[in-house]
Amino acid sequence: MSDAIATNRKAFRDYFFTEHWECGIMLEGCEVKSIRAGKVDFKDSYARIEKGELFLYNLHIDVYDQAGYVKPDPDRPRKLLVHKRELKKLIGYIAQKNLLLVPTRIYLNARGFVKVAVALGKGKKLYDKRENIKKRTMDRHISRVIRSKQKGR
Repeated sequence: MSDAIATNRKAFRDYFFTEHWECGIMLEGCEVKSIRAGKVDFKDSYARIEKGELFLYNLHIDVYDQAGYVKPDPDRPRKLLVHKRELKKLIGYIAQKNLLLVPTRIYLNARGFVKVAVALGKGKKLYDKRENIKKRTMDRHISRVIRSKQKGR
């Protein structure tokens, strides 16, 4: 996988992820150039299965400045492209385990195609978030102590 153009940091804070999928995304011409320029915002974006197809909602792609007179809506729903058997798996997971589909990052693959990483997530409770914060601060403290001991030698 290639470097991410944009990541959904809020999703990693708010959800536990179990499985990840790579999806293609249906875009119009000038949207690809905006994505390459990094003008993507994941704020409150989510994926949903409707009528046997997977759609991505609330992904904001800014309008490309040099685009012609046809400019797509920046917040329109976009179809995600997955294989039919993967879609059936996703439908099963969502129905049985009551999980959500959350887009985690958008990137260019080795061939230059725009891809979206979608993960199955379960919402974190407030105490889970506090545990993560405590763990992160303890890890930072430990690494600082180790670095100060190594400098002292």
